[in-house]
Amino acid sequence: MPMFVDTSPPGQCIFCRLVAGQIPAAKVHEDALTVAFMDIGQVNPGHVLVATRRHGATLLDITPEEAAAVMQTAQRIARAVQAVFDPPGLTLLQANGREGDQTVFHFHMHVVPRHAGDGIALSWPRKEPPAEVLQGYAERLRAALA
Repeated sequence: MPMFVDTSPPGQCIFCRLVAGQIPAAKVHEDALTVAFMDIGQVNPGHVLVATRRHGATLLDITPEEAAAVMQTAQRIARAVQAVFDPPGLTLLQANGREGDQTVFHFHMHVVPRHAGDGIALSWPRKEPPAEVLQGYAERLRAALA
């Protein structure tokens, strides 16, 4: 993912400023919990960001209602992108934490129209642990969910 550098002063989130109308944005949609706007780093025409209105840095910092609202808005935006730009593919991307490639620390999801040869690469090495290791991971997660 291209690295956007947020030059906002410490304690001043660029997306919070956008939500508050303090900086310009090409807004696509707004509702009580979300705001959708054009990404200034358009990889393809129709690249939209869907963010929570309330500041929360990552998925772990927002409410279940906000998470659901972001996905519902992303689906609405995806339908509009499909109708307007007719891309042959679509990628939804949501990153958390520096090591997760998050560059703006306000929860948001990218809705990216995709085309063959557009330069986006989403790949990782397959490690394929044995089935018993996967079962162990699943057991640990089930215990955490209980």
